[in-house]
Amino acid sequence: MRIRIVLDGRLLREAMRLAGTTTRRETVDLALREFVARRRQRELLALAGRDLIAPDYDVRAARRAMARRRG
Repeated sequence: MRIRIVLDGRLLREAMRLAGTTTRRETVDLALREFVARRRQRELLALAGRDLIAPDYDVRAARRAMARRRG
């Protein structure tokens, strides 16, 4: 998607330096990806402690069972 936006030049240069990116596009893309990932992590953390998973649930046992079913 093409859009035109005005960005703070100093902020963009600092972001490029910190990220090690060489283009504005790459820098903005990385920033958006990290923003989305961070928000998703917050959503997951908000679920912690809500008793959504049984305390005796064994994820390793469930994965082993799934692997046996697949082959």
